[in-house]
Amino acid sequence: MKALILQSPGVLELHEVPPPAPPPPGHALVRIVQVGVCGSDLHAYRGSQTFFTYPRIVGHELAAQVIALGETSAPSPVRVGDLCTVEPYFHCGACIACRRGRPNCCVHLHVLGVHRDGGLQEFIAVPLGKIHPSSTLSLDELTLVEPLSIGAHAVRRAQIQAGEWALVIGAGPIGQAVATFARMVGARLIIAEISERRLAFCREHLPAEAYLDAKADILGPLRELTSGDLPTVVFDATGNTRSMMKAFEYVAHGGRLVFVGHNPQEITFSDPLFHAREMTLLASRNALAEDFRQVMAALEAKAFDAALWASEKVPLEEVPARFPTWLDAERGPIKPIIIMPT
Repeated sequence: MKALILQSPGVLELHEVPPPAPPPPGHALVRIVQVGVCGSDLHAYRGSQTFFTYPRIVGHELAAQVIALGETSAPSPVRVGDLCTVEPYFHCGACIACRRGRPNCCVHLHVLGVHRDGGLQEFIAVPLGKIHPSSTLSLDELTLVEPLSIGAHAVRRAQIQAGEWALVIGAGPIGQAVATFARMVGARLIIAEISERRLAFCREHLPAEAYLDAKADILGPLRELTSGDLPTVVFDATGNTRSMMKAFEYVAHGGRLVFVGHNPQEITFSDPLFHAREMTLLASRNALAEDFRQVMAALEAKAFDAALWASEKVPLEEVPARFPTWLDAERGPIKPIIIMPT
């Protein structure tokens, strides 16, 4: 079968690899139909992705079809022929995080396409509990469930109250997902982004109270918008060190700062500022099964149009040549989607 392997930073190659074995007990064999390209994949291509090792088959935003089931003694809603998305985070079930219901940050977490080979191959075996089938969602919607779940999880971490001012810094696909779900829970939304193209996309498709050019100093406009208070919730979805450190200045007294993006460098901040505002600092990592279910329910209810993000579709064979063009936020597509062989 065909697989796209990131051999080292900047070296992406299409290979023939051995076909998969029959699925083991408690697993399903799925045929990958579409794969969304995530910002983390772009970082891996650049050589700046946290937790990443090479060589690696990337891809964790998956639309798939179940083609075989392994033996299982427990009932499962998964059936051969189901279209599905895949929750790509594999946890141990025994560590402190898992015991406390936080498998998204398991001590021994493995993520498809990061710690183990991912979805840019024709078939993979997946635990039944990680498969989310749907009889109504389109392939594009199924492909987008995972990145939307990242945003939904971050918003749930923030515990936004209706009417709160929420600032989202970074309007890539994950920032847009955060903005979408923050708006759905009633936040008064401000979007800040350095890319004029992404800001224009947000103005057209994501309702907000304000859209700020983050190349300029946004502290003054934030104070003006919030009557001097500053936002009580700030999300940084950039994964950029400078942006993440600057974000502390934008949080109101008693407010929360949520880091959705991450990077391999150290983050520092002013302790007097942090303490004077009694700020709460939160990390948001991956998503939980309930986030996947929330996103799928929202998509089924047509709460928003996910097709907006499916901006460019490319056959697997063309990806090695096209991938470098996706690195530029000003020229590349919002969300590239890779079409797998049939």
